Amino acid sequence: MSLSFDHITDDLLVKHLLGEANQEEKQFVEEWISADDGNNNYYQGLKAVWEESKKLAVGSHVDEEAAWTRFKLKISEPKRAGVLKRLDLSWISAAAVFLVVVGIAYLAYSFLHGKPVQTLVVASGTRALTDTLPDGSIVTLNRNSELDYPSRFKGSERPVVLKGEAFFNVTPNKKKPFIIHVNDVTIRVVGTSFNVRSLNGITEVIVETGVVQVIHHNKTIELRKDEKIRVLQHDSTLIKENVQDRLYNYYRSREFVCDNTPLWKFVEILNEAYGANIIIENPKLRGLLLTAPFENESLDRILEVVHETFNITVIKETDRIILR
Repeated sequence: MSLSFDHITDDLLVKHLLGEANQEEKQFVEEWISADDGNNNYYQGLKAVWEESKKLAVGSHVDEEAAWTRFKLKISEPKRAGVLKRLDLSWISAAAVFLVVVGIAYLAYSFLHGKPVQTLVVASGTRALTDTLPDGSIVTLNRNSELDYPSRFKGSERPVVLKGEAFFNVTPNKKKPFIIHVNDVTIRVVGTSFNVRSLNGITEVIVETGVVQVIHHNKTIELRKDEKIRVLQHDSTLIKENVQDRLYNYYRSREFVCDNTPLWKFVEILNEAYGANIIIENPKLRGLLLTAPFENESLDRILEVVHETFNITVIKETDRIILR
């Protein structure tokens, strides 16, 4: 583990209780709990306070997420600077009194000091980037892509806005669907993995697991595993098709897997992946089918294989590469 027990905080324990911790954080907290009886007592005390505090809110209009946020604020006062202090028995025995205080505190806080939700932006720049969203969903952005999302998901949806291309692995939550806005297309899921690509007004969605709803011009279509759709910005037609290859996955897997892939399509991906300008000069070469895997290969090595496979001449100029 890259974390040490000196870094245990209330915020991390709160994330674990709420189910928002990632896999590393979850394992870290569980190891900390099992390492010492005092650690376990502290964790169980927090858990008991949270469960009882929720009961105090029965009949109120305060949502659980907001209550939990305010609960975190309450237990973190006064702010501690070092290692987390453990609960002693006198604190636990006074839990009932404390619960009333916490219950009143979060109810009052909800009406007087509601913490505003901020819009966060993550941008990948020249390299692919992976980030974890507030609900635990994981997103991998391709180069030159951007994702806008709230600091926490309030209400009945989990909305984000995408520019460019990204692969999403969404944490399941049937009561709170995950919504992606890209161009004039809306993508709705509750828990699945899929790729979204926006380029020149065309939105492409490819599903790896689960079910994805694509909504465009008041029309909806469902995509399942190994299905995809390309949506044109000013065309209301929604037609899905089967996925023919895994080239779209190159920025996550670091490999290109060609399986009877037309040369023109492979060249398009190479231009995108390497920022190259490869031109197929002879139209007769465009439909040549290539079957070969490339893993962490340089562009020069890939072009060498293309040359050897099809006996194609590769001419390298200052600002372009010509296939002849």
